[in-house]
Amino acid sequence: MANHPPLQFSLDRSSPVPLYYQLSQQLEAAIEQGALAPGSLLGNEIDLAARLGLSRPTVRQAIQSLVDKGLLIRRRGVGTQVLHSQVRRPLELSSLYDDLEAAGQHPATRVLRHETEPATARVAAALGVPEGSDVLLVERLRLAHGEPMAHLRNHLPVGLIDAGPARLEETGLYRLIRAAGITLHSARQTVGARAATAEEGARLAEPEGAPLLTMERTTYDDTGRAVEFGSHVYRASRYSFEFQLLVRP
Repeated sequence: MANHPPLQFSLDRSSPVPLYYQLSQQLEAAIEQGALAPGSLLGNEIDLAARLGLSRPTVRQAIQSLVDKGLLIRRRGVGTQVLHSQVRRPLELSSLYDDLEAAGQHPATRVLRHETEPATARVAAALGVPEGSDVLLVERLRLAHGEPMAHLRNHLPVGLIDAGPARLEETGLYRLIRAAGITLHSARQTVGARAATAEEGARLAEPEGAPLLTMERTTYDDTGRAVEFGSHVYRASRYSFEFQLLVRP
């Protein structure tokens, strides 16, 4: 089993938490932290049970819970294989590129459009410019480990940044905005969900009707000026937003 990564888990047999759940949580953590990279083979259930000193039904239940989450896949004649980790993005003023990079997800960008167009009423209201005035549209496909993660559409005031498609494929939009001497201060953001259209499904490697997360964000600099309006769509199977809630005294 030379192709199988070493597995070292700490399972508390005296705990009221079921062993399958302890194992699934630790496997999920290993995937998210990169200890189990995409493509890693875990072996079959009999092999895993023997290596971990667990019963086969316990291992099967743990694996099935991660198969259901889309983190593992069973391949006939091969065993259990790691697909990917789900990106958990904190709801804060940060770039998806930076969040993916910090999570070790190897981000990449494919620029689909980079052009000036007249501002629609919606874009004009968000950016505080006259309807029909020129704005810059940047449309990108963001990937992690070579797989599509999100479709990003951003509108910016013309002349805000001096970066073409090649530069946008190398780094995140917020880095370019900061490099232009602009201090990002705050944002107004709305998160939602809907079903994928056939076109979105083809672009994001999801079937038509698959759940997608949506986000709209207007970002402001330290003078209160709107510097970008983003309308983004994310694969719900690969992506989630993470909230931190504080209790008021």
